[in-house]
Amino acid sequence: MSIPHYTASCLCGGVQLALMAEPGPIAICHCAMCRKAQGGPFSTNARMPASALNVTQGAELLANYESSPGHHRVFCKRCGSPLFMTNAEEPDVVSVRAGIIDGPLRTRPSSHYYVGQMANWWRIDDQLLRFETE
Repeated sequence: MSIPHYTASCLCGGVQLALMAEPGPIAICHCAMCRKAQGGPFSTNARMPASALNVTQGAELLANYESSPGHHRVFCKRCGSPLFMTNAEEPDVVSVRAGIIDGPLRTRPSSHYYVGQMANWWRIDDQLLRFETE
C-alpha cells in the first residue's frame, strides 16, 4: 500500500481520510450555498481524482446532502464537518474541503468564484483571479 500525500479528518475525528494524490489549487467559493454550508464567508475546495480519496475510518458516519441536482455535499453526521463534494457531471473528481486536510499544503488558493454573491461584510484583499459566477 502506498503512503498518502495527506491525511484529513472531521472535527470529532470519527471520519479519517487518506488523500493519495496532491490536491489541486484551492478554489474559494463565495456562493450563497457554500456560505451556508460552511457557516462562513466562503468555502475552500481543492479538486482531486475521486479514486485518490480513501475513507480509512468512519464510513458509517458519512452523510450527504444533494444541494442542487447531482451535487452532493458529504459531511460527518456526528459533528457536522463538511468533508468533500461530488458532482454527477464529473464522477471522477472530488472537491475536498481544504480546511480538513492535516498539516501544511503545497497547493495554494488560485481564484475566487461567485464574487457576485459574496457576503457584504467580507472583503477580498488578494490579487487572485475573480469570477462573478463559476
